[in-house]
Amino acid sequence: MRDSPAFLAGLGLAPGDRVAVQVEKSPAALFLYLACLRAGLVFLPLNSAYQEGEVAYFLENAEPGAVIAQPRSLPWLEPFTRLGIRHVFSLDADGKGTFVEAAASAGTRFETVSRRADDLAAILYTSGTTGRSKGAMITHRNLASNAAVLHAYWGFVADDVLVHMLPLFHVHGLFVACHCVLMNGTAMRFHAKFDARRALEDFGRSTVFMGVPTFYTRLLADDGLDRRACAGMRLFVSGSAPLLSETHADFEARTGQRIIERYGMTETGMLTSNPLDGERRPGTVGLPLPGTSVRVVDESGQACAAGEIGAIQVKGDNVLPGYWRMPEKTREEFTADGYFRTGDVGAFSADGYLSIVGRSKDLIITGGYNVYPKEVELAIDELPGVQESAVVGVPHPDFGEAVTAVVVPRSGAQAPAESEVIAWLKPRLANFKLPKRAS
Repeated sequence: MRDSPAFLAGLGLAPGDRVAVQVEKSPAALFLYLACLRAGLVFLPLNSAYQEGEVAYFLENAEPGAVIAQPRSLPWLEPFTRLGIRHVFSLDADGKGTFVEAAASAGTRFETVSRRADDLAAILYTSGTTGRSKGAMITHRNLASNAAVLHAYWGFVADDVLVHMLPLFHVHGLFVACHCVLMNGTAMRFHAKFDARRALEDFGRSTVFMGVPTFYTRLLADDGLDRRACAGMRLFVSGSAPLLSETHADFEARTGQRIIERYGMTETGMLTSNPLDGERRPGTVGLPLPGTSVRVVDESGQACAAGEIGAIQVKGDNVLPGYWRMPEKTREEFTADGYFRTGDVGAFSADGYLSIVGRSKDLIITGGYNVYPKEVELAIDELPGVQESAVVGVPHPDFGEAVTAVVVPRSGAQAPAESEVIAWLKPRLANFKLPKRAS
């Protein structure tokens, strides 16, 4: 994949052009991301579980110059050439496909395209308050500043080895995990997906692990998790969803290791973290990271006292400049003095630890993935015989929250069975958006 930057540039893609990537996790997929950065292109990662209708919106909105997709998506990508997409390639989970084949003919010598700090590096789509996804514009400054801070704050050293089991279309796996390792110049054990048994095997020859709370609950369900299995590990990090205090306590009791919980968003990268050296307080997301200003304010915009719940707002080099082609939404999400409104609600302790108590934006976070209820409701409402539906998140020991649907039938019609609702949604939505229960 050394030839990827030269190949992408040779396609006629200019700096700032978008490259949409919907592929399964593989080393080649990571190299493709780095190739886009070197070529001055804007990387647009898409969840590999997204279906045709979901991908259509992203492509229409971002207007990428090229799309690299998993082979199964190619049949329904062809019509999108009408959008001006000039190049469509395949890349499978084994790192093979038409992209690799075509790139092999390109030269390996390539002069990295110089980009300014405020130039776009990536666009990541995140749920919108009306169900319409927003393209978070991430700059080179955003990525570089957050990577440098996390690398230092979490104390990466020359012999660190990361166990990587996170997806690559997500901030946690692509930016947080990979960037720390790349800055460190050391190795990572790279897996296509999470597997508790393989993670335990890797802990014996690694030092760092990053995961979502679901990973930790599944590790706790394995009898092999103990102090001996984790003896060589120095750091366990959790994020993307709230970590239950019980999970934190159970993990420490079994392993002697205290998980570091941190807090961040697609739009901001990481904002806070429990300290490497110091108290890692269960139920909190720690202290503001160096260079990041975090405040909690009341409805009038005044700072809340310690222990008082309010809206969380943030500012720093890690915070996005705005949303792709949504100037009104950008203005709405920033305060007059430049703070980004996270939509989360929380409180600071007297000694500066932040606790998240809820979200003002109506999102469900399940297994680390964001689900906007309205999108699921609209799909359910198209099911024949359905009058209306409501989708909520309910506590779940493994996923944090489980998507749950309540369905109201039309007058005179029988309510669809749970299996009917799931079968209706499967071809329309990604699996992580499907209700665990429907009644």
